[in-house]
Amino acid sequence: MATRWGLCGAGKISHDFTVAMKTLPAGNHKIVAVASRILQNAEEFAKKHSIPTAYGSYKEMAKDPEIDIIYLGVLHTQHLRVGLLFLQAKRNVLCEKPFAMNSREVKQLIASARENNVFLMEGIWSRCFPVHVEVCRLLAEDTVGEVKMVKAYFGSPMLHIPRAVEKELGGGALLDIGVYCLQFVLMVFRGERPESLHATGVRLETGVDESMVVVLKFSRNRMAICGFSNSVALPNDATISGTKGTIMVPSPMWCPNRLVLNGQESQYPLPEPSMPLHYTNSTGLRYEAEEVRQCLLKGLKESSRMSLDESSLLSEIMDEARRQVGVAFPQDSE
Repeated sequence: MATRWGLCGAGKISHDFTVAMKTLPAGNHKIVAVASRILQNAEEFAKKHSIPTAYGSYKEMAKDPEIDIIYLGVLHTQHLRVGLLFLQAKRNVLCEKPFAMNSREVKQLIASARENNVFLMEGIWSRCFPVHVEVCRLLAEDTVGEVKMVKAYFGSPMLHIPRAVEKELGGGALLDIGVYCLQFVLMVFRGERPESLHATGVRLETGVDESMVVVLKFSRNRMAICGFSNSVALPNDATISGTKGTIMVPSPMWCPNRLVLNGQESQYPLPEPSMPLHYTNSTGLRYEAEEVRQCLLKGLKESSRMSLDESSLLSEIMDEARRQVGVAFPQDSE
């Protein structure tokens, strides 16, 4: 039986997710519906991608019994409200990153999923890429010895994009791209809570962060440095330095197709898209879709690749980084 998907949102990421799905066996995955607040947008999207049903409201789609899981691809300012709508309707949900605006909202989503006994996962698609799966295997096998330092960078000039800079749209480098650097660190250190966090950054006139550097210290004197910016390009790579060697994930570290172990490079090619994509290497969204399918087939309520506890910790770390840099959103005082 194919896993039947309902897309919440008919924007750019939903387009890329749909194109990525077409690289998977049709017998395993089927997009059966798309919902948008504007019916015409949903209908146009459905026609373009040959999706049988279009809804002009999220509430309508939440009632559709033919859907196994919802892909939540709306702006993260809406994740709490719309996420709760689906979870309370007892629908399984794959929620785009960042999970929500702050850790309070994230904890509400997690509590609702557990209360309603449904599957929930934050769409940190990086975790499901073959490169990241291999990184975890190498670390588990102690290939580079004890990891002493992790570095991750992500910078991209995006100041011309409203959602990257406007406070009411949940803008700032941290929530959009810094999340990838921080989740990488947590992946390497297996979801361990850092002993300390020091963040410094630069704010835009809109009050959101333009650039930030976060230094984390973990137990046994292990360190991590994350640098991210939405004003300039950075190396966009990640390095894990251990006592017996080095693992490097070249750019783009958040959706990689190469891995370098002690200077030896391995390639992990991605399938070619059948239509133009909006974002880098988006056919790699197929990996998280397949991870979700496997979880559902096993009756799991969360994925071990990105557990709900780890998503919760990630949101707490981002809250603290924002606090130190002086970035606050209206949702923080609700």
